[in-house]
Amino acid sequence: MYLHILGASGTFMGGIALIARELGHEVTGVDAGAYPPMSTLLSEQGVSLTEGYTGELPDPPPDCILIGNALSRGNLTVEATMTSGLDYQSGPAWLSREVLSTRTVIAVAGTHGKSTTSAMLAHLLDRCGQQPGFLIGAVPSTFPVSARCGRGKHFVIEADEYDSAFFDKRPKFVHYHPHVAILNNLEFDHGDIYSSVEDIIRQFHYLVRTVSANGTLIVNQADTNLARAIEMGCWSQLEWFDARADADALWTVCPRTRDCSEFSVCYQGNTEGQIVWPLFGQHNMANALSAIAAANAVGVKPADACTALSSFIPPQRRLQHLGDHNGLSVYDDFAHHPTAITATLDALRQKHPQQCLMVILEARSNTMKLGHHLGQLGQALSAADRVIIWRRPDLTWEPAELAIPNDSTTLEVCNSVEDILGLVHTTTRPGDQIVLMSNGDFDGLAARLINQLSVAH
Repeated sequence: MYLHILGASGTFMGGIALIARELGHEVTGVDAGAYPPMSTLLSEQGVSLTEGYTGELPDPPPDCILIGNALSRGNLTVEATMTSGLDYQSGPAWLSREVLSTRTVIAVAGTHGKSTTSAMLAHLLDRCGQQPGFLIGAVPSTFPVSARCGRGKHFVIEADEYDSAFFDKRPKFVHYHPHVAILNNLEFDHGDIYSSVEDIIRQFHYLVRTVSANGTLIVNQADTNLARAIEMGCWSQLEWFDARADADALWTVCPRTRDCSEFSVCYQGNTEGQIVWPLFGQHNMANALSAIAAANAVGVKPADACTALSSFIPPQRRLQHLGDHNGLSVYDDFAHHPTAITATLDALRQKHPQQCLMVILEARSNTMKLGHHLGQLGQALSAADRVIIWRRPDLTWEPAELAIPNDSTTLEVCNSVEDILGLVHTTTRPGDQIVLMSNGDFDGLAARLINQLSVAH
């Protein structure tokens, strides 16, 4: 089969390209721009990428064209595809038919933590000899690729609630029909396609409906919106997990350190294993707990899962430590929602209780650009000592007017990444903890900042 992929350098569609190549298919792709690490991964696997949607289609014609959800009517290449008479599909539909239909699917859903939890689950299954397939929406640190078909029966997939394509506005995850589904959390997001949290609760319940009676739902007991989704009807085996202190649930944890870098995992009140790893923060402890519960549902003993996770390294840009320079520490995080920002800052504060904590934020997601979370955003950022926000030209709100309910938190606004670099250069001190927050490239800020600090010190 010859596949041509529109939007091929995105994490999801790029992952499909990698899997298709592993299956022996010929794959080409096009995108508005192709950037590492995905462009590098695709090139290494023999996927030829073209930049720019000119309206030209490959010759000879492909057997099928897969259209990413970032594209819509009016795009020249989309229009050429539709008038050509060639077969076209969404990425999730193709993946479901060609790969997932013969596998035991483990889907990881939630507003936050999907990539990290999926990477944890793929890692522990692999270390336990299961050779799983996976598709992760980030570049994992313990695998050379973000997606693979795998040789085992299990397939781990990040189950996104965003739409499938311009012609299929259903969430991607309704295509996957998982045997096990993790529901980590549920909040309002994707304000460009959903109008309320009730809309998203309904979408999550569509996922619940796709899990069979002999399948298993692993659900976060601490999340009231998930409880509302389950109350709408559940026909599968249901297992609750809860990473809060003194929780009463089937799956719980007992932290051994302040920063949650060491903890015990308990099932039905009995300690099953202990994890000691380089990660920190309660949110990572909760992610691990759900991954262990899901692995148990497909036959992996919790003690073995704990041992496997002790060697886990988080995916790139998930509270990733980029380095230390003369006492300055720099982290890069994908956080783009107030709750995720809160979790990241809480984790860093537990790790570095006495240091100055500086956030450099790019409000890049559609929901953030539209200003849907401004009240919550100000509250989340109040956990930092300093906040720098890039005044992107496409913001619909003024960053300087963001209300932060903490007089000790200073807010500064910069019109460019160059201004941010200058401000960091002149105002930081040894011991400061800097965390970059964006769900995009941030105009190359991470690499530029590390280079600046390396030269300066």
